[in-house]
Amino acid sequence: MPDPIRKIALSRVAAQWLAAQPALASECAAAAAFSAAEMHGALEEAQAGDEAAFKRGLRRLRRRVLLRTMARDLDGDGAPAARLAEVCSTMTLLAEFAIGAALRWLGEDQLIVVGMGKLGGGELNVSSDIDLVFVHPGADGDAAGLGRLERIARRLIALLNDVTEDGFVFRVDMRLRPYGSSGALVSGFDALEAYFVAQGREWERYAWIKARPISGTPAGVAGSRHEELAAIIRPFVYRKYLDYGTLDAMRRLHAEVRRDVARRELAEHVKLGPGGIREIEFIVQALQLVRGGRDPELTARPTLLVLDLLLKKRLLPEKTKIELSDAYVFLRNVEHRLQYLDDAQTHELPESEEDRSRVARMMGFASWSGFAAALDAHRQAVSRAFQEVFTERSDADADAWPDHPRLEALRASQRYLQLPEDSRRRLDALVPVLARAAAATPDPETTLARGVGLVEAIARRAAYLALLAERPEALERVTRMIGASSWAAEFITLHPLLLDELLDDRLLYAPPDWPEFAAGLRAVLGGAGGDPEREMNLVREQHQSQQFRLLAQDLAGLLSVEVLADHLSLLADIVLDCALTVCWNRIPGKHREQPRFAVIGYGKLGGKELGYASDLDIIFLFDDADERAAENYARLATRYNNWLAARTSAGPLFETDLQLRPSGNSGLLVSSLAAFEEYQEHSAWAWEHQALTRARFCAGDARIGSAFEAIRNKILRRQRDPAALAREVLDMREKLHRAHPNRSGLFDLKHDAGGMIDIEFTVQFLVLAHAHRHPELTGNLGNIALLKIAADLGLISAEPAEECRNAYREFRRLQHALRLNGAQYARVPPEQVAERSAAVRRLWEAVFSPYRPG
Repeated sequence: MPDPIRKIALSRVAAQWLAAQPALASECAAAAAFSAAEMHGALEEAQAGDEAAFKRGLRRLRRRVLLRTMARDLDGDGAPAARLAEVCSTMTLLAEFAIGAALRWLGEDQLIVVGMGKLGGGELNVSSDIDLVFVHPGADGDAAGLGRLERIARRLIALLNDVTEDGFVFRVDMRLRPYGSSGALVSGFDALEAYFVAQGREWERYAWIKARPISGTPAGVAGSRHEELAAIIRPFVYRKYLDYGTLDAMRRLHAEVRRDVARRELAEHVKLGPGGIREIEFIVQALQLVRGGRDPELTARPTLLVLDLLLKKRLLPEKTKIELSDAYVFLRNVEHRLQYLDDAQTHELPESEEDRSRVARMMGFASWSGFAAALDAHRQAVSRAFQEVFTERSDADADAWPDHPRLEALRASQRYLQLPEDSRRRLDALVPVLARAAAATPDPETTLARGVGLVEAIARRAAYLALLAERPEALERVTRMIGASSWAAEFITLHPLLLDELLDDRLLYAPPDWPEFAAGLRAVLGGAGGDPEREMNLVREQHQSQQFRLLAQDLAGLLSVEVLADHLSLLADIVLDCALTVCWNRIPGKHREQPRFAVIGYGKLGGKELGYASDLDIIFLFDDADERAAENYARLATRYNNWLAARTSAGPLFETDLQLRPSGNSGLLVSSLAAFEEYQEHSAWAWEHQALTRARFCAGDARIGSAFEAIRNKILRRQRDPAALAREVLDMREKLHRAHPNRSGLFDLKHDAGGMIDIEFTVQFLVLAHAHRHPELTGNLGNIALLKIAADLGLISAEPAEECRNAYREFRRLQHALRLNGAQYARVPPEQVAERSAAVRRLWEAVFSPYRPG
């Protein structure tokens, strides 16, 4: 007996089929899994026959497919996971083919069959029911049409489900349709959506995770209604926010399953029993429900693929992911071998010694005891992982609220008293954690006040309370952050979605990977479905998440002010570039696929000194000979600037300032490259050339960026009269000084004499006065680096240059610290920086005194 036939003989049903039809033995030695083309060829004759012939053809096809699948699986060629993947994909293919063939035989091409559960996920087992839902976009309000579709649906079920002398194709389960067994067999799109909104229950969200249309015109093809259907299902299954409240619902659902398992004595059930397949699916799908609305990648259907994604996104530890994946493969293979015995939909471990021996040998074990030990190890690993994800702190363990006037006021407030019971229960558990964490900070009273403000802001948003209740360590971390910075407290209170960032220290404190972020941002935008509001919100949320991670690292002392500014500037560049693509794609009648348009940054963005809330000084340039270019780019500039500055439900993105464009507010919003060069050559003021020292290409067409840099270098290297230049720089410095009077008695780090602007103006003068002889001064390297270059060139003395470099660093550090705690002005006691400001004034005098009259 050939080896594949000997191994398949462990299956009783296979032995019976081979005894009845010896010719089927050839299926056991096939070199490849069944393909769709083979299925089509095998059914071609039956497709043209009557109902009896068609049913017979489908059932005999299933028998052939199942025999070959069992033989290839049990032959042991390949890793267990690969064999499992082949079995599942082949059985899924058979189901899809059988449904499609039955619809063709019925002459029906309008009914959309939705595969649920393992069929939807492409994970069908060898003797599985198929869970189906029938929908149609035009069924509502058309009684005759609906009646016809109902009749077609019933005939389709019979073609697949009826048991004849040749067996069945698939048992069909329709109980997942709206209203279950009492509901209509076919639902219109409107009726389905209305059901989800008014009647959809939490367990149904879980059931619809894997829903996939397997008939009708595929998505992306003209006439398809699949995307329309997906737009109905997606918001029901996945929330726009991080849905930690779903863990409670999943706990309750699992508890019901466990009670049912106990009642029916199903402890040895490899699917429903403790540590079984269902618990792995609960873990995976719970995390999908929590985050899938925020991360479209997590809406994938196959369980093993989602486990890979959960590891990639650091939502499961690597050890847990490996254990769950290994257990899933092992348990699904056990499931198949149990079903190989008699082609029955069973998940119960056998009791007879003979069947135990068969199952053990099919699993590659010499004895039942060896198999049982391996099975037990996998189930224990699943149970541990389940506890890690779903264990909830008992309400009985919650501490009492500490005695504190601020907390007493919160508890007596209408805001607290009007909370739903679940939210109040969660808040009761959170407040003691907040109070303890605040007590451990340097200023407990201030921290507690900020913490109460945060809790009050999110109290009515059950999803955020659920997040903190599920992960109290996040509350402890956020308490430390808001204790260190009032700006951080305000930022988190305005954007509580950021609380999710606190769940994983590895991710929170990991160095930024900007290429990965850029690719991820484009992928997220690609999944927005072309929804303009969603695109705007997604960009803002992604930007805020990255800012928050940098803020956490900043407050932890992991970033210098200079490194932080570099990161924030690069983040802005990436966001500007992605937003530009989004806006150009929405320009009607655009004349080319990619715009020849660039964003140039000035000021803090240009000098890579951006802070968390800095405005963006930007201008727009284009270089395009097309006659439509000027009009299209003017429309783009307007749309783009509005897109950046708009406040959406996710908050603001950037405040923009376009006053540095040629001719300022009276000039065009966007300039051609040639017009910009002409303006800089013949019309720009000295202060505009000063601004050019800190300008750089940020986003858009890099070729225009290179051309801009060439123009910038040419202008900066122009030979100038130092005396005339000095007069213009001093005049502008005086205007700025008058525009920012300071009567506080404190030293303004930016605007007062001896402050940051004096250093910046000194550097800008040195660049404009000497770059014609020293081109290295034109590099946009920042004030600290340019001071050193000027000293190395002998333009200024080394000692005052170094003193001013240190002063600039210290001023920026102090300014940053003040802004982190909400200071309106960056001002300090004069004595705190007396030596630094004196050094700046000395350098100022050394550079400019030769050019003052008299």
